[in-house]
Amino acid sequence: MNGSVRSAAVWALRSDLRAAGFTVDGLTGLWGESASAALSRGRRVPAERALAAAAPGPLGTLAALFVLGRPVPRTDAAEALPALGVAGAVELGLVRAGESVAPAVDLRPYAFVDSVGPAEWWIVSDLGELALGGALPEDHVLGVGGASLTLSGLMLQRPVRSALDLGTGCGIQALHASRHAQRVVATDISERALRLAALNAELNEIDGIEFRLGSLFEPVAGELFDHIVSNPPFVITPRVEGVPAYEYRDGGMVGDALVAAFVAGCGAHLSPGGVAQLLGNWEYHGTGDALDRVRGWIDDAAQPLDAWVIERDTEDAAQYAETWIRDGGTRPGTPESDRLENAWLDDFEAREVREVGFGYVLLRRADGLPTLRRFERRHGSLGANEAGLGVHLDACLAAHDAQAALDDDALAALRLTVAPDVTEERHLWPGADAPTAILLRQGGGFGRVVSADTGLAALVGACDGELSVGAIVAALAQLLEVDEAALRADLLPAVRALLSDALLTLPELP
Repeated sequence: MNGSVRSAAVWALRSDLRAAGFTVDGLTGLWGESASAALSRGRRVPAERALAAAAPGPLGTLAALFVLGRPVPRTDAAEALPALGVAGAVELGLVRAGESVAPAVDLRPYAFVDSVGPAEWWIVSDLGELALGGALPEDHVLGVGGASLTLSGLMLQRPVRSALDLGTGCGIQALHASRHAQRVVATDISERALRLAALNAELNEIDGIEFRLGSLFEPVAGELFDHIVSNPPFVITPRVEGVPAYEYRDGGMVGDALVAAFVAGCGAHLSPGGVAQLLGNWEYHGTGDALDRVRGWIDDAAQPLDAWVIERDTEDAAQYAETWIRDGGTRPGTPESDRLENAWLDDFEAREVREVGFGYVLLRRADGLPTLRRFERRHGSLGANEAGLGVHLDACLAAHDAQAALDDDALAALRLTVAPDVTEERHLWPGADAPTAILLRQGGGFGRVVSADTGLAALVGACDGELSVGAIVAALAQLLEVDEAALRADLLPAVRALLSDALLTLPELP
């Protein structure tokens, strides 16, 4: 299909999807919120039952075909795709047609909110386990899953000239990056992934994305970017015969070497002040701490990098093996599942891996900016972040840089305000006059809970933008009958931390 014919076919597909009301709200209205939730868990029976009871029409046909992965009568497909036609859908690689029409891809609406506002796209990817009825092929192109949603939510959304999506898959991160970057380069080792990603960009009328074939940073040798994002194929896979090497998740390296390679190489492709963000995992060897391994990768990088690494969870070796065997579509308890599990556990045992951690990595080429080094574990729930954690991360980076550039006198001169999502919690024994614990609780961001003493709680409570920090400390010292200099020395480091975590805000910051 040449370019002009394909463009006409994509325009026709877009027209048909719009006319059918093929949207997130449209599908929810078709089969209900309960069935939508079941689909997100990989269960389609509630949706199929609701669809069977609904009045027939184009929306139901498209939902059965592309979301549930079911064949539909040719006449129904033709009615649902009047502009594109069944032949056009075959030419685009969307369906296979005979007496009935069967899906060749998964196609579904995807809605989100970011700092620009709400938006909705259609995303084409490969058919999943439900539609295939078995294990996935090794060249499978994944759609929008949990990891995709996590990374898009984490993505900084400040305007930049250029962005790189390394390992683009179906292109979802490149599409998100196009919301804040003038130019986007998207790479992948899979030609099929690049074809589907380009189709998604065209289907959603998104220009300015360049797609390139290749591994890691090879396709962008010598180029610099203001923002790099990656959900790389970091899954640890035994390098033995008979274990599937899925392109979308397996980078072909031993253990966590792919994440280490990304850390080693990204600095050479960041503009001064540029930020790289990725999802990754890291192995716990013997009695060692995996975050120390990550710290070592960053320390050894040729280009000095700032780092903010957050471990969100860990799985022991057996759990990790079970997770990724099941992810490939192999049913638990089968001989094939047992064979693969033994391969994983043999590999972990040989390399003394007891556990695997996974989380978020933010790296920055911080030429001339205050140094940032944070390695933390956030294994609990996060706060409420409608537009994603990226907005919060951006605010934290800006606040960190601002406070780190100030000496204590300049910090004390600031007039701060409490972030609107911060509440205070006091715990008292029955009948007691003084609290046994005071907690400052963040409603958004990472949902941090900060333990505060009376002095810090009083300072935060007085931060309404009217008085300077120094004036508040002076008043508190008098009220508490303590030495002002000692109280200031005690409270200012805590103020810096609360600023860097966005519990306190500085109105002068953009």
